[in-house]
Amino acid sequence: MASEQQKTGEAKLNTMRGGPDGRGHFGLYGGRFVAETLMPLILDLEQAYEAAKADPAFQAEVTDLMTHYGGRPSPLYYAERLTDHLRDVAKTQGGSGGAKIYFKRDELNHTGSHKINNCLGQIQLARRMGKTRIIAETGAGQHGVAVATVCARFGLPCEIYMGATDVSRQAPNVARMHMLGAKVNPVTSGAGTLKDAMNEALRDWVTNVQDTYYLIGTAAGPHPYPAMVRDFQSIIGRETREQMLEREGRLPDTLVACIGGGSNAIGLFHPFLDDENIAIFGVEAGGHGMDVENGHAASMNGGRPGVLHGNRTYLLQDAEGQILEGHSISAGLDYPGVGPEHAWLKDSGRVTYVPITDKEALEAFQLSARLEGIIPALEPSHALGWVTKLAPTLPQDNLLVMNMCGRGDKDVFAVAGYLGIKL
Repeated sequence: MASEQQKTGEAKLNTMRGGPDGRGHFGLYGGRFVAETLMPLILDLEQAYEAAKADPAFQAEVTDLMTHYGGRPSPLYYAERLTDHLRDVAKTQGGSGGAKIYFKRDELNHTGSHKINNCLGQIQLARRMGKTRIIAETGAGQHGVAVATVCARFGLPCEIYMGATDVSRQAPNVARMHMLGAKVNPVTSGAGTLKDAMNEALRDWVTNVQDTYYLIGTAAGPHPYPAMVRDFQSIIGRETREQMLEREGRLPDTLVACIGGGSNAIGLFHPFLDDENIAIFGVEAGGHGMDVENGHAASMNGGRPGVLHGNRTYLLQDAEGQILEGHSISAGLDYPGVGPEHAWLKDSGRVTYVPITDKEALEAFQLSARLEGIIPALEPSHALGWVTKLAPTLPQDNLLVMNMCGRGDKDVFAVAGYLGIKL
């Protein structure tokens, strides 16, 4: 039976889509679990962000940058050949369905992913606060590239923490960061992936509290980061609403996005949360399979609540509460947790979270390239993997939007290796 606290949290979810509450909680999740040294910085950041949100000049500046530098709005593209293919699949299964599939093409943004949206907002906030040094963590490298890009644009030094494992498998993005003037710090602790990079970035921040701004890339971390990242990324969903009304005369029936920490997903989902007739799916990294011990990174399908990186959320843990490393073929989804708003949405039942394996993501990667001439990143390939399962079960008048949140330039050599393609 649900506790009174859980019931209260669920009631708030139904009436406060714009959350979190004043302490940074989404129901039972979120909050600020940080070192005493960092608490004044977190409070200053919250105050600065609230002031910036209320300042029309700040909003206008960010909008101008997103339009003329970031390349927004990104197109809403009807994936006609993929739609036809999955309708044929439906026929082979004895059905007559097959949703009409659209891609929200955020991979066409400057730097090749949705990450630039959040970085343009936060770099302006850092400048507004008088910070003179930027640090960030990155997994797939797309956030690192976006941070290095905005720092180059505004003449600020930056250091990027990246797991050594990810440095190896995402070499093209590492080269881009260097070319943009960033210092890339490989992290060799743990499994050398995103969790470990975030640990090192937090240690840096504690050491350099006066002049440094930590530009977090995902909708996780201590309050106000989850809400702030969501707010900057929600331009994805707002544009999708307008574009779908223009293209089809109505809102979509189904939304799909991949989820590691969850910034691209919450950016698409949030403007639609009050439209309760719209089905929403977040796609986690199923890795080698949910039945393989420590073989996946699907924290909401294979984890339980705990505290990591300043917030309470779903985490991959062992019986003693130690954080597991997890696994994904995709560096951007290889994280043992998830943003706290997603944890809240899972418990409420508003969003359904499903796993897709490495193998299924690779198949979807090839399908997109072959049918649509779009080479996706391995992250949205997971979302597409779920679309290939879901779309044939839906009626043909179902309008499905998937967020194509990153392009596959960074992954082509890794995928070639997985597929045995000799270069």
